Amino acid sequence: MKVKDCMCHNVACVTPESTVKDCAKIMCNNHVGCIPVCDNTENVVGLVTDRDLILRTIACDKDVNNVPVSEIMTCKVCCCTPETDINQAEELMSTNQIRRLPVVENNKIVGIITLGDLTKNQNVSTQGVCNTLENICKCDEKNAE
Repeated sequence: MKVKDCMCHNVACVTPESTVKDCAKIMCNNHVGCIPVCDNTENVVGLVTDRDLILRTIACDKDVNNVPVSEIMTCKVCCCTPETDINQAEELMSTNQIRRLPVVENNKIVGIITLGDLTKNQNVSTQGVCNTLENICKCDEKNAE
């Protein structure tokens, strides 16, 4: 099974210049927990999660009305393609401890696949999803001490 078989095709995006407030509104209106940040050619340059909004904006007393998402986004974004095998996508999520993967084709965003998308698809191994979730949530034993 390929990522294209269970990814979300309609992805809301923001630009690096978008304000944190605008990003939060888009997340709210689309009922999503993350937004890809794309340049004017639809190339993914970052990712903003609901957690980023809290930890990198509100907890730091930043002005959501004026701060651009470029100041709070994760810049190193792990992506996959529509043709990526689901097992490889799960491995990327596990290794990088992430729940969401932007899907790109020809350097343009075409979708996103989330851990939730995997759980909803009957053709995806339940055990594989459970293992992926366990790896995402696993605390690094070196840092746990």
